[in-house]
Amino acid sequence: MKKSTLLLLFSYFLILGSCAPQDISPPPPDYDQTKKMVVDILKTDEGKKAIQEIMADEKVKQQLVIEQAVVKETLQQMLTSEKGIKFWEKAMQDPKFAESFAKSLKTEQEKTIKALMKDPEYQGMMIDILKNPEMEKAMTDVLKSKQFRQHLQQVITETLNSPLFQAKIQDILVKSAENIQQETKKQNEDQDETNSNQ
Repeated sequence: MKKSTLLLLFSYFLILGSCAPQDISPPPPDYDQTKKMVVDILKTDEGKKAIQEIMADEKVKQQLVIEQAVVKETLQQMLTSEKGIKFWEKAMQDPKFAESFAKSLKTEQEKTIKALMKDPEYQGMMIDILKNPEMEKAMTDVLKSKQFRQHLQQVITETLNSPLFQAKIQDILVKSAENIQQETKKQNEDQDETNSNQ
């Protein structure tokens, strides 16, 4: 009887224990919350210091150098491959892409061209190219084309409408008028002197 009572009580406590409320773990934070938290941590002085320490580590530096070399080699292979050439051909047909690409390379191109213009070998090559009859014909055709004339007309119109250009022209005209007045005055004085001597 005692055994059955103990067993019954033990079963009763087990049932009550299993029905007791259990701690429910909160759901994991979503991506945006996690991202914000990481960004906030990185902005702190401790976060910045931790990044500096990581970047100063010699193993990390070596790894970055190796990865840069791999990336560079991969890019070279991609750009010189048949798919890469087709990509650039297609990309350059898009005017917006071509414009932004040209702007990004403008400074480097200017430096390269300036350096080449001082190089005697490059100068000689340019002269040879310009002396080539086919090149002369191509340039003549371009200069005679309607598209070039329209472009030239647009450039001239924009230049004439430029306030800076107008100010320069006005300055030149004023100086020319002053020079003419001085010359006329000098001629009149010389004429008067000649007449008085007679």
